[in-house]
Amino acid sequence: MRTIIVVLASLTSAVMAMAEDKPLNCDNAMTTLDINQCAAMQLASAQAELSQYVKASVTHHADDPELVTAIEASQQAWQAYVNAHCDAVYTQWRDGSIRGVMALTCETELTQQRTHTVWETFLTYMDSTPPVLPEPNL
Repeated sequence: MRTIIVVLASLTSAVMAMAEDKPLNCDNAMTTLDINQCAAMQLASAQAELSQYVKASVTHHADDPELVTAIEASQQAWQAYVNAHCDAVYTQWRDGSIRGVMALTCETELTQQRTHTVWETFLTYMDSTPPVLPEPNL
C-alpha cells in the first residue's frame, strides 16, 4: 500500500507539473486525481508537523537518553501501526477509485492524532508552564 500511495503521489505530481498554468483548488477538487493530490498534500503537511513535534520532543528531553530512545521506539511502533491499519483501509476500498483517498485520509488523521499525543505527552508541563510548542490542531 505504501508503494501505491507513493505512485499516486508521483503521478499526481507529474500531472501537476504539466498543468502549472492551472493551480489546484482543493476546496473545489472534482476529479479523482485532484482529490488524491489534495489528500497527499494534506498528508505531507501533517507529516511535516509531526516530524517537527517529535524532533522538539527529542531535543527537549536530550538530557534523558533513555527517554529519547523510548520516544524514538514509540514513533517506529506507531508508524508500523499506521502502515498496517491504513493498508487495511486501502484493502477495504480496493475495488473503488476512492481507495487512494481513503488510505491517505486514514494516514492524515492518525498523523494528526499522533502529533497531538506527542505534544501532550512530551512537550507540555503539569503546571502552568507554557508548552514547548503550541497545541497542534486535530
